Amino acid sequence: MASSSSSSSSSSALFFYYLLLLGSALFLTNEAIALPEVPNLTTLSFEEGYTQLFGDSNLILHLDGRTVHLSLDQRTGAGFASQGLYLHGFFSASIKLPADYAAGVVVAFYMSNGDVFEKTHDELDFEFLGNIRGREWRVQTNVYGNGSTAVGREERYGLWFDPTEDYHQYSILWSNERIIFYIDNTPIREVVRTQTMGGDFPSKPMSLYATIWDGSTWATSGGRYKVNYKFAPYVAEFTDLVLHGCVVDPSNHNRTCLESNAGVYNAMMISTDQRAAMERFRKKHMTYSYCHDRIRYLTPSPECSLGPETKSFLITGEARSSYHHHHGKRNGRSTVDVAL
Repeated sequence: MASSSSSSSSSSALFFYYLLLLGSALFLTNEAIALPEVPNLTTLSFEEGYTQLFGDSNLILHLDGRTVHLSLDQRTGAGFASQGLYLHGFFSASIKLPADYAAGVVVAFYMSNGDVFEKTHDELDFEFLGNIRGREWRVQTNVYGNGSTAVGREERYGLWFDPTEDYHQYSILWSNERIIFYIDNTPIREVVRTQTMGGDFPSKPMSLYATIWDGSTWATSGGRYKVNYKFAPYVAEFTDLVLHGCVVDPSNHNRTCLESNAGVYNAMMISTDQRAAMERFRKKHMTYSYCHDRIRYLTPSPECSLGPETKSFLITGEARSSYHHHHGKRNGRSTVDVAL
């Protein structure tokens, strides 16, 4: 949509104000910090930014379309996607996961262009993996670029809260220079673009997706524990939906935002305090890293920076501190999928 130069200038100024707020926050603990109320990061209703992918009546809108419930039952799961394609931006949702027995259930919040670039697709993932009663949900992030699915860049984490009791915010920053995953505004992972990474760094326009589906074949202990539909429907709730990015013309894949606005995302970097919080999170909560997995990869991917932390991981890539939870039989997609 066309806008005046004064409006564009005001919008950029407001977004930079948001950056200053985000960058100056002191992440001294793992407590959630509210997203600043900046006008051009206002949340969207479902009709304003999204469309249903599948699941017919398993997608239900609440609160004037500002909260979306996706359910999984024996008949089907459900999903929705952004109406537009984006080349870089800040994408976010507050999500509440299904409670009780949720083994085999997968809830995903991710970006992808697999429907446009079938063999050379890019992808940025938050995947939430359900568990048996008494075991917590796990969160997995992943990055694919240019169809590099042979190299799974999975990292998996535990959480410092119960994601089924309340909403928590999950965000993805994607710029030309870096990718940052956030939980409740605390950065948990940064992927910086390097020459050695080459085309494996996502660089083509993507849409945003949210889904719930049956991952019984791999999601919990390598497929040992499957979805039990006695506990269905499993309902994942999404609210505070944020789509702030450079919109791309689907006919020619040219972005429609100004160069100055596109550069805003490159300006979003991790502050010293944020980095300290991220390192604490990763040291305490990371349970798997592909960079340390010598079963799948004899040679680490070029972007992996290995240091003293290597001794904290087994050759399977699993963290030693959480190994007593990991008794899964090695089958399914990969060794990363065996953890409970």
